[in-house]
This record gives sequence, structure tokens and C-alpha cells, in this order.
Amino acid sequence: MDIKPLNRDFAVSPQLALADIPAIAAQGFKAIICNRPDDEEPGQIAAAELRGAAEQLGLEFAHVPAVSGAITDANVEAMAGALARLRKPILAFCRSGARSTKLYELVASRNQSAPGARVHDVVIVGGGAAGIATASSLLKRNPKLDIAVIEPSEVHYYQPGWTMVGAGVFNKEFTRRTEAQVMPSRVTWIRAAASGFAPDGNKVILGDGSEVHYRVLVACPGIKLDWDAIPGLADAIGKNGVTSNYGYELAPYTDRMVKEFKGGRALFTQPVMPIKCAGAPQKAMYLSCHRWEKTGVLNDIDVQFHTAGAVLFGVAAYVPALMEYVERYGAHLNFESKLVAIDGAAKVATFERKDGEGTRRVEERFDMIHVVPPQVAPDFVRTSPLAAASGFVEVNEATLQHVRYPNVFALGDACSASNAKTMAAARKQAPVVAVNVLAALEGKPPAADYDGYGSCPLTVEAGKIVLAEFGYGGKLLPSLPNWLIDGTRPSRLSWLLKDTILPPVYWHGMLKGREWMVAPHAIEAAH
Repeated sequence: MDIKPLNRDFAVSPQLALADIPAIAAQGFKAIICNRPDDEEPGQIAAAELRGAAEQLGLEFAHVPAVSGAITDANVEAMAGALARLRKPILAFCRSGARSTKLYELVASRNQSAPGARVHDVVIVGGGAAGIATASSLLKRNPKLDIAVIEPSEVHYYQPGWTMVGAGVFNKEFTRRTEAQVMPSRVTWIRAAASGFAPDGNKVILGDGSEVHYRVLVACPGIKLDWDAIPGLADAIGKNGVTSNYGYELAPYTDRMVKEFKGGRALFTQPVMPIKCAGAPQKAMYLSCHRWEKTGVLNDIDVQFHTAGAVLFGVAAYVPALMEYVERYGAHLNFESKLVAIDGAAKVATFERKDGEGTRRVEERFDMIHVVPPQVAPDFVRTSPLAAASGFVEVNEATLQHVRYPNVFALGDACSASNAKTMAAARKQAPVVAVNVLAALEGKPPAADYDGYGSCPLTVEAGKIVLAEFGYGGKLLPSLPNWLIDGTRPSRLSWLLKDTILPPVYWHGMLKGREWMVAPHAIEAAH
């Protein structure tokens, strides 16, 4: 029995057997809809026989037969009637489940009778870190909320961990969970892709043209990695020494190349902002250099860092600590040097570089290159009424409320706020959005503000992190307690995991089982 939930109140499956009925009841379903005509194929169990077995166990039953490939308006009306009167959750079945799914979608697109076509209290677009954190924060404050999360992926990734995969610290599988494992149990998970926003009608348009209605919308669909923005990159990536830690399947290639690299020219690039995890391009370089240093080959490697920006790091207070490692590893910094083309087979990268005479193109040979792709708002966000000139969802930087639609909020990588696009930022934004969403549901103004907090744990060698924490305008916002800054050994790791921004994956992976010494702007593991 292969049951596929479409949302909290409705699921579909292929043909049922009598033996399946007890399991269906045990899973909490209250009703069954049969969408197959009797005698559709030899040996098919009759709907009346299934009805008898279902009703013996207290399940309601409706027979709404429809011919595959020839669904009529009358079929849709009958399905709508069954969905409206039957207790929920409902399981519908046909030969494969496809007919039941189609009938449901047709009902949902025509009227409000289908479960899931109702007006949700809150609709969250995006089931990544920001969306899951916001849903959890809302439910903690009001468990009775009707929340729908629109997320097509069956897999959830801990993307900051890919830097550690590229460094040989984690296996890639460590950063992967099923979406079902992280999705709060009390939300309606709509397993579909959003394709547009219609805020004047308080609805989200899905890829199949159906609509999801809301009282309040939270938009957090993430950011788009634009591999095609650099000519040649999409074809070159993953071979010929061209890699990136910005991909689940690519980070292991970084690890293999760094492990096997014995000498030559290694380039590391950083594109124009904004990008998610602005420290990741540097971390790839630092961790690679540290491994080469340990194996004694660093002196045989020409390390070049090309950044489209004019400085090493946007918050000046952390630059001195980072420069110590740039100098230690002998890395050459190339500022205002933007990757604009790559020829993987020829192992040539083309950069657009600013100097005193203007902008010129420079070709650089490489033996390996770590590339960070340019990043933009998702297409359906950029073309929507919610978009700012930047393409991201236009919000008030403090309240994260949309500037034109008061029942719309955004957070994470997709919002226009000028904070660093990091998971640390999403962690701080989620409770602010949750509080303000609850206020909006009550017709009240926002009650909480976000200070722009972001964090980049810049891993500069195995066991040492330059912990950059800052808010809007580069204001320093340290979260570590004074006793830890002064060097006192922590006695409760769980306290640290709760009250600092370092994700558990860092503590339990690269840094597990060591004593701790802490200095300003740096966390160091003592061996």
C-alpha cells in the first residue's frame, strides 16, 4: 500500500485490497473514496465489498467512479460533494492514484470544497531552514494555527555543512535529511512548487496552476544559484579541476582534489554580493591550505583568491584575524576581480579586473579552481508584485513585513533586507517574523524588530574559527558570554548549543571532543 499525502487532510493511493483497510484506519484516516468504476479490469474488487469492510471499522466510504483520461464535469462535481461531506483526513484511490490526484486538483482549482483549498491562517513558501524555523516558532506560540508549508523537495540539506564535506570532515550524507524528518507534524505540507504570488487576492499560485489561499503569507523560498551566469561554468563544473562547495554532489569532488593536489595553481573565487554564506568562499581556501600545509605541499602551490569585492571581509574588525591566515598560507589576494568565463578543458579562467586604468579582462591558468556561482532571487519571486528592484521580496528591514502588503512577511535568503544571507540570520529572523505574523492575524501592527544579526564562523584551520557576528551596518553583535571570551572552559556543551550561533553540526563534527580556549573573534580547540 503506497499512500501519497497531498496535504494534511487528503492522500491518494493505488488500488486497495481488503487487507489494507485495517492499516488505513490505524493511520488515522476517517474516510475512503473509490474513484474506479467496478469491473474496470478482471479480478478487481468491487467498491461495495470495500465499503462493507471500511464501514465495519468506522470509516466513511464514497464511490465516485471516473474513467481514466475521460474525466467529466459531473465527476468533478461528485468528487467535490464527497470531499465536502466526508470526515477528514480522506484517502482516495484508483488504479494508480493518478486519477484521484487529478480529480482532487480539478476540484481545488474550481472551488473551495477540497481540503487544502481552504484559507490557511499562514502559508509559508519554502521548507528550508527559514521556513521550518518559522513554522516551529509559530506553533510554539499558538499550536492551533492552520499553517501550510509549500515545499516540493523530499530532501532537506544542511548546506553550511558542505564546506566541511569539501574539507574532508563530513561525508555528504551527514548533511542530508528527508524533508519529512524536519517538517513540523502539525502543518499541512503541500508538496508542490510555487510559481507565483497574487498578493491582491491573498493567494500563492502553484506550478500546476492551482491556488493556495492565506490570511498571512511568509515568503522564504531561498536563493537561486545562477551557474549559467558565467559562460562555460555549467559545462565545466565537477570535472577538469573545476569544483564548488555550493553543491551537494560537488563538495566531495573538492575533497578529492585537495587530497590529491601536490602542486600547481589553485584559484578560489567569490562573486558579487549578495550570496549565501559570504564566508564560505574563503573557508574553502583556508581549509584547503591547512590540509596542504599539514601534508607539506603548500609551498609548491600558488594560491590565489579572486573576489569581486574591494575588501577581504565586509566587517573591518575581523580582517586582521583573517589576514594572519592569508599571510600564513601565502595566498595572494585579488580584489575587484570577478570571474566572467571559464574553459574547463583548457583550464583557463577569465576575470574582469579593476585597476587604476579601468576594467580589463585577464586570463588566469589553473590546475584547480573553486568557484562560487553568482546568486539571484528565484525567478518567480523576481517577476512577482512582491519584488523590490533587487528582485528579492521587499521588506521593512526591522519588522520584515512587506512594504506594500501588510499581511506578507519574508525572511532568509529571499528577502531584501541588507543583512548577511546566513543560516544564523534566519535563526534570528524566524521568531521576529513569528511574533509579527501573530500580530497581523489579530489586526495589530508588528511588535518585534530584527537587528540585522548575521554570523560567519570562518573556519581558518582544523579546530579554529574566526567567529564573525554582526548586524546592520557592520555593528558587532557578539553572542558568546564574557566568561567564555575570558577563556574559562565550558562545562555544559548543551548551553553553548542553545545560546550561540554555531550550528550543532560544527560542534559535533569537526570540533567534537576537544577542550576549548576562546579569544576575541576566535574559537580555538586545544589538542
